[in-house]
Amino acid sequence: MMASPSKLSSNEVAALVDGLKNLDAGEGGDGSHIRPYKFGTDNRSILGDYYGLRMINERFCRLARSVFLPFLRMHPRISSFPPEVKTFDHYCDELENFVSLTTSKIDELRGSQMIVLAPNFVSLLTDAYYGGAIQNLPTRRTEFTATETRVIEIVTNGLNKALEMAWRDLTHLTFQATNHEENLQFATFVESSELVVNCSFIIQLPDTDPANLDILYPLQTLKPLAAQLRSRMQSDLVDDDITWRQRLERAVMNVPLEITARLADPTVNLAQLNGLKPGKLVTCDLKPNPTMLVEGSPMFAADLGEVGGRSALSITRRIKTPQPGEDQ
Repeated sequence: MMASPSKLSSNEVAALVDGLKNLDAGEGGDGSHIRPYKFGTDNRSILGDYYGLRMINERFCRLARSVFLPFLRMHPRISSFPPEVKTFDHYCDELENFVSLTTSKIDELRGSQMIVLAPNFVSLLTDAYYGGAIQNLPTRRTEFTATETRVIEIVTNGLNKALEMAWRDLTHLTFQATNHEENLQFATFVESSELVVNCSFIIQLPDTDPANLDILYPLQTLKPLAAQLRSRMQSDLVDDDITWRQRLERAVMNVPLEITARLADPTVNLAQLNGLKPGKLVTCDLKPNPTMLVEGSPMFAADLGEVGGRSALSITRRIKTPQPGEDQ
């Protein structure tokens, strides 16, 4: 199980004890043990206050809940911790050797990313997926079973898809899993002295201890996006909502319109109009090209014809509607 952020690793405890021994022995009084430091050589604030990355992580928490639904048969509550910058060697000191490490490539940034899952959480997901109870299963194994490996693959692919959706408002990124390791000693992610950005998440489960999920980005990978990640604006580009546009188009296309045909425009004088009564006939000549009107507005010119024993109109051309200010 991954150690909590407040727990010291075994290496850190050993270093602390050695430091206390040195103090008791009175070593270092001459200042020979002091290492020189040059400002700017270890700049860990390259991403500023990480506001953009925090917003991405919060969005990822909401999207990642559906990834665990098929396994847990419920939507767990996922919370994110503030991103931390540390060396990869320092991060490895906080982990046990047996852990799930899945590396994915990011083509757009020419870099990589790593998803870290605790073995106990993988066993919990596997057992719950096949009908078991949601409970921690302590294990001392040093490798995953074939079924657990498949569960890790499904979960990792789902988390990568959720990351793509979370990053979409900031920039378009694709995450493709390339390598999986079970032993921390064989992880080929970055050099031990390189800086990584650790995004930690806690997954709260009912009636059991919460599980941890870590996502690592090399600091060099995120440097091209440093300015955007420092910005408090959530998105610089507005993506079209295709689903909303399709629904709007479908609704507009289903609006009913009344179509009429103007076959003739007879002219009568006032005397004839006064003498009109039922049974009277008004002679008229049919137009050679009747006009088709849509909601009372002339839209098309047509020819009069017959189809299947019924009168019909054949559209020949569209009538240009004069715009305001144009000559009629």
